[in-house]
Amino acid sequence: MQGITIVLLFTILANTRYHTPTMTVSVTPVLSPKNESLLAHVKELKQAIDTQKQHHPELWEMIQKKLRIQWTYDSNAIEGSTLTLGETLFFLQEGLTVEGKPFKDFLDAQNHAQAIELLFGIIHSQRPLTEGLIKEINALLLSGVTHTPALGQDGQKVTKPATPGQYKHLPNHVLQSDGSIHRYTDPLHVTDEMESLVSWVNTHSADPVIIGAIFHYHLVRIHPFDDGNGRVARLLMNLVLIKAGYPPAIIQHSRRRAYLESLARADAGELEVFIGFVLESLETTMVGILGELN
Repeated sequence: MQGITIVLLFTILANTRYHTPTMTVSVTPVLSPKNESLLAHVKELKQAIDTQKQHHPELWEMIQKKLRIQWTYDSNAIEGSTLTLGETLFFLQEGLTVEGKPFKDFLDAQNHAQAIELLFGIIHSQRPLTEGLIKEINALLLSGVTHTPALGQDGQKVTKPATPGQYKHLPNHVLQSDGSIHRYTDPLHVTDEMESLVSWVNTHSADPVIIGAIFHYHLVRIHPFDDGNGRVARLLMNLVLIKAGYPPAIIQHSRRRAYLESLARADAGELEVFIGFVLESLETTMVGILGELN
């Protein structure tokens, strides 16, 4: 398979940690031989899974439940949840909390599990991907959350009232491991960039795995909400994948550092690195599924 060229025609952060609102850049990541091989392998795995799950429908249903719990655990753990996989499983199945753990961690688990259910409802009803739908998912993730963590002007940690399902009104930024402050898209430009991004996703015809990875990256780059941006990005990436017949690409908490580093390299113009990370995550998930089916 020849290199896949993807052209993004919307505003992006170009080799800088600050947003440049007037710059329109065409990014053309061509898949490296390694990523071409990974993409070919996940397609082979998809065919094998599709065949095997027809022979084991009852096992496939159980695997789906297991995936949703793993997905909820890992996605929330990346954001700082203290729940273990076992505690997440126990809470989602029995509805009982564990002593000594923050209530918000259980709330996040419940909301994320419901957001996954919403994704499958979206696919079943063939709802189109819109900004309104993205806001709906964010609102569900933050249901019951009253305040969100933030950095003040002086870089100190503060809290601010939660705004579920609303684009941010104030700038948001994050303190990085090297001590620098990373600033996301200015609130003034969020609506325009999100409109362009949704339009691009709905009209582009590249491989869905590549579309999903790029969609994920730009949602994180824009950071349109005060909170929940990473979880929204991972959910929507997997919405693209599941629509195309793939399982979710579960980004494991154990690979959090590699995940953040690949996002930082994408910020620096190496989008190919992040695409490779997503392909690896999907491959790992699919190998595990096939092992269960076999």
